[in-house]
Amino acid sequence: MTLRVTGLAKSFGGVHALRGVDLTIESGEIHALLGHNGAGKSTLIKALGGAFSPDRGTIEVAGHTYDALSPRRSIDAGIAIIFQHLSLVDSLSVVDNIFLGQEQHRAGVVTRANQRAEARRLLDRLGANVSVDARVANLPMGQRQLVEIAKAMSRNPAVLVLDEPTAALSVHEIQALERTVLGLRADGLAICYVTHLLGEVERLADRMTVLRDGQVHVSTPLAGKSRRDIIEAIAEPSSGLPERAPILDADPPQLQLRGLTGPGIGPIDLDVRPGEIVGLYGLIGSGRTRTIETVFGRYRRQGTVSVGGRTVTRRGPRAALAAGLALVPGDRGRQGLFASLSALDNALLPAQRTLSRFGVRNRRRELETFRSLTDALGVRPSSAVAPARAFSGGNQQKLLLGRWINGVLPTTVLMLDEPTQGVDVNARHEIYRVVQAIASERRAAVLFASTDPEEVVTLADRCLVMDQGRVIAAIAGPDLTEDALLAAVHRPTPTEVPS
Repeated sequence: MTLRVTGLAKSFGGVHALRGVDLTIESGEIHALLGHNGAGKSTLIKALGGAFSPDRGTIEVAGHTYDALSPRRSIDAGIAIIFQHLSLVDSLSVVDNIFLGQEQHRAGVVTRANQRAEARRLLDRLGANVSVDARVANLPMGQRQLVEIAKAMSRNPAVLVLDEPTAALSVHEIQALERTVLGLRADGLAICYVTHLLGEVERLADRMTVLRDGQVHVSTPLAGKSRRDIIEAIAEPSSGLPERAPILDADPPQLQLRGLTGPGIGPIDLDVRPGEIVGLYGLIGSGRTRTIETVFGRYRRQGTVSVGGRTVTRRGPRAALAAGLALVPGDRGRQGLFASLSALDNALLPAQRTLSRFGVRNRRRELETFRSLTDALGVRPSSAVAPARAFSGGNQQKLLLGRWINGVLPTTVLMLDEPTQGVDVNARHEIYRVVQAIASERRAAVLFASTDPEEVVTLADRCLVMDQGRVIAAIAGPDLTEDALLAAVHRPTPTEVPS
């Protein structure tokens, strides 16, 4: 036994996030940690990483027992965690990030050449074609994730916790990571693997533990288990997606792009009609994210952006919001949430001025709006005062989505980057239902970017496939299948474009 958690409990403001959780992970084992959105997975991981102390229970690592861990004690105990939101320092190089804080622990004289060579070895093991001298700020999300993994592996941990590690990776990067994880298992490492992708569970895991409402619901070996067995353990019956109103070709576009160019993208022409959901699909580095961020005004652009028939002449996010454009970013931790602020403040941040009276916040109106919003989105827990960091990834995404659909702001074009990245299967379908309801009931135009072909097929009415910053295919109707999307992008892409 390498890791044993016994009776771990944690509450936030009266909300029980963990209720006496027991978990054992053996050396040389890949243990999948699964569960619904808000089941307690994130809270358990943060307790292992020393982000906070449990109310009760113990954590035993390699024979040493702890009532609580600090971040430093967690590392010293032999636990390495790759959180869903990366901990890299953008202003530093890849090699400096990998060895940040470890210099005093390395034997002998620390030389730049030794560090660069070791960083290169770690990255090569992951199949990562990343320069060790590159500045992290200039890397796309997939490469940042690989640097974070290399950083964790550089500590030679006894226990490795991977929280949705493939969420931002390309197919080739996922394959390299899975080979590495299997190799680490063969070397005797205890691995806790958090994922919502059942294929990863089937390919990698020896055992699974399913959390539900902060408790262990199922803990069992996976040998002999079918996919249906796994689904029955973790998934609630789907209530289906809402009926969609028909998209009329005669409707004028709600969002129109003509000759849009920006850093690494374009020219792009695109129409999105009221009630229509259009996907931008491509691999890491294809320019999907850069396209919607350019529309939103984060980058200098040329060409025309029109909303509701009116050209958006002013540049920048403020002008985009005033025109009715809204953007839910893909990286919640770095670009969206304010982790220390309450759920209410995060969900209503851009609407507070409208909800206030004579410049004074109207708490009653805010609470009424927040309650209506959380009921519609199924946010759990529904606490208005709990900090955003206490929520799971799926519920954090719902809080961000709620900023723009609270009925206060005049959002007519909703853009989303990787709308369900890192959330479980139930939260994913909840978010799909909300997005489709926004399109159908509010007649908003929806434009989203995704690297998940299943998501595109499920959510989009039609899709533009991107490669190297340009649209290379348009697929709609019965032709919009996963096979068609994968075929469209299955080509060498030697030139890298920012994601």
